[in-house]
Amino acid sequence: MSLDPNLPSIEHLRERGRKRVPPFAFEYLDNGCHSNLNMRRNTEELREVRLEPRYVLDYGGADLETELFGETYAAPFGVAPIGLQGLVWPGACEFLAEAAHAARVPFILSTVGTASIERVSEITEGKAWFQLYHPTEDELRDKILDRAAAAGVPVLVLLADTPTFGYRPKEIRNGLAIPPRMSLRNIAQMVMHPTWSFSQLARGKPEFATLAPYIPKGLDMSHLGQFMNATFSGRLSSDRIAAIRDRWKGKLVVKGIVNPEDAARVLELGADGIIVSNHGGRQLEVGTSTIQALPALAAEFGDRMEVLFDSGVRGGPDVACALASGARFTFMGRSFMYAICAMGARGGPHVMTMLMRQLTQVMEQLGCERVQDLPRHLAPRR
Repeated sequence: MSLDPNLPSIEHLRERGRKRVPPFAFEYLDNGCHSNLNMRRNTEELREVRLEPRYVLDYGGADLETELFGETYAAPFGVAPIGLQGLVWPGACEFLAEAAHAARVPFILSTVGTASIERVSEITEGKAWFQLYHPTEDELRDKILDRAAAAGVPVLVLLADTPTFGYRPKEIRNGLAIPPRMSLRNIAQMVMHPTWSFSQLARGKPEFATLAPYIPKGLDMSHLGQFMNATFSGRLSSDRIAAIRDRWKGKLVVKGIVNPEDAARVLELGADGIIVSNHGGRQLEVGTSTIQALPALAAEFGDRMEVLFDSGVRGGPDVACALASGARFTFMGRSFMYAICAMGARGGPHVMTMLMRQLTQVMEQLGCERVQDLPRHLAPRR
């Protein structure tokens, strides 16, 4: 894998991507809910974590390999589920699945991703995970679960943190839709971004590929929120989790857990792990950052199930701080998508290489040989 020296950081990738994507699409990726306060807290408070180096020791080098659910990954990070990737950049879902598979890290497909379960499973040779938004109807739930099982999905991620659709002012103002709403404002934005526009024409309009068989012909999906509210019921219950646990034979992870009561409940119901997450700050403006929730959850549950982490992670140093704070593994969404926006298909391999180099450098500086040893370098809070 190669690194483009002109784009050596997530900040560079974001700025390049912002220039190449129409604002109505880029703002969907780049923003949280309300005033973006919790989205910013996620990263800002994660970066308040401090690590201590050990310089006087025999050091054998940094090893990023991490075993999780019986699979050995090349690094302790993966691609978080993102809806509507193909709207942000044409082919983004497939590009990231290919890059993750080549880099030997996990890719999580969202129910509202723009590639199907079957296509992503083909790309990743059955190694991709799948995130389920809970359908309103049990029949649809079971059909999707059966497709995921038939495709060889090893880990099902059950989404807990979307009981209601987030209030996102920029999406409301932009009239987010598939296909994009043809307002004069949006048309002008597309004209000003010809690479994105011609790429969309070449690939065809993005769609909810996994859900395509269940969408009535001629249905106008004029707004993501309207479609999700009609088709899915995001609030989980013990009965819903138990029914999925009974049917799903692979590993089950519940995403969006930020308090011990929920963690204890999903563990009791048979979950194999949790992802400490607040949906990237896209759902609850007044919530705490994920790094605030992580240490207590890891301390109480880390020896009984896998405690994973996302929301606010942008680069290799952030991965190191999350792992040092108790996470077993981390996921990123926006960082990978910024790379695709900036570089198209080349962005996936580029950002994988960059993140691995960043994390390796941090570990070498700390004198840490294995990612599992990063908690030993956590500096006490002062």
